[in-house]
Parts: sequence; C-alpha cells; structure tokens
Amino acid sequence: QLQLVESGGGLVQAGGSLRLSCASSESGLGSYAVAWFRQAPGKERVMVSCITFSMGVTSYAYDVKGRFTTSRDDAKNVAYLQMNSLKPEDTAVYLCAARLYGCSSAPSEFEYWGQGSQVTVSS
Repeated sequence: QLQLVESGGGLVQAGGSLRLSCASSESGLGSYAVAWFRQAPGKERVMVSCITFSMGVTSYAYDVKGRFTTSRDDAKNVAYLQMNSLKPEDTAVYLCAARLYGCSSAPSEFEYWGQGSQVTVSS
C-alpha cells in the first residue's frame, strides 16, 4: 500500500512563501503522477498542480500558474509544491495524491492520498 506523508504547511502573511513536501513509502515513483489538491471550507476539492515522475511534465490551475511550482526528487521519493506570492484566497487544506501513469484534475481518479496540510495566508 502506497503511503503519502505531507509536511510544510503553516501560517504565512500575504506575499510570503511556503513549500509543501509529499513523501512516499515507495522506493520509486517513476510510474506515478503526483498532484496537489486544495479544499477550502465550503468549497470543492480542486487540483492546483500535477507532475509526472517519469518525465517531469507539469500542469497547473490557472489561478496559481506563475506563483506555484511543483517538482520532484525521484531519489528521495518526494514531491514538492513551492508556493510564492501567496494570497488569502490560497488558504485551504492542501493534499497530495498519487495515481499511476498520468496527471488528472479529477480527485476521483487518484487512488492514494496524503493526510492533508493546513495553509493559512493572512491579509
């Protein structure tokens, strides 16, 4: 069973930065895509970024493109989400998720999930 453990959330002022990490129990994630989703109270869970471990192909939600960067370290079995120029609207629980082969924007297509990490951006 693939286990995902998140870290790096916290409280930051608007304009600041945070980096989230998603560590996998697997020895390698070369066949997987890892996505970051976020869910604010009363709102749907939406994808913010995704990366394939095989080729490093990335995709982003429109409202975070240019501010957020996702990356991976295959040797460490870790995916990252670097969040810059944070806005109060970015406040949410952030969850990493993994699925085989390719990226998807649909939460239902991801089999493995991290525990979630709270990101709060103050104005």
